[in-house]
Amino acid sequence: MRRLVPVVAVVVFLSWSCFAQTSADDAPATKADVERYFQVVKSHDMMKKLIATMTQSMHQMMHEQYLKHKDELPANYESKMSAMMDDMLANMPMDEMMQAMVPAYQKHLTKGDIDNLVAFYSTPTGEKLLRDMPAIMAESMQDMMPIILKYSDTVKQKLLKETDAMIAQSKKQSDAKTPATHN
Repeated sequence: MRRLVPVVAVVVFLSWSCFAQTSADDAPATKADVERYFQVVKSHDMMKKLIATMTQSMHQMMHEQYLKHKDELPANYESKMSAMMDDMLANMPMDEMMQAMVPAYQKHLTKGDIDNLVAFYSTPTGEKLLRDMPAIMAESMQDMMPIILKYSDTVKQKLLKETDAMIAQSKKQSDAKTPATHN
């Protein structure tokens, strides 16, 4: 019996420490946890690179639109629109945007999740992924852009066609309700 008490005490202690570890990992992520994750993944820098990539794609799209409609647009259209777009993107409230993201991360990730992500992004593979992600996204965006433009044009045409049909139907109903006047 005397031998059993220390064994039970050790089992209880080990069980309690395992439970304490599990519950700490399952605890909701705090704002500090999320900010630590943002720091490790260099999300502020990543956001800047993403915006730079978006800017480049938007300039390309704008140039293509200019070429399609250059007879209808003033000569300084492209330079004026580029300057305006660059100014808007340069003044984007990055810090506010980062803080606005924190609650979503807290909602979906636990402290353990954040710890695991921080551990991964601190490995050579995680660091490589962070380094190469802007280029991967830029290349992917460039490859997807023709598909997106084609699809959005198809959607636009379908919406215009449907709108025209609804207008025609509305006019028919309106004409049917209006009594004919005989003079």
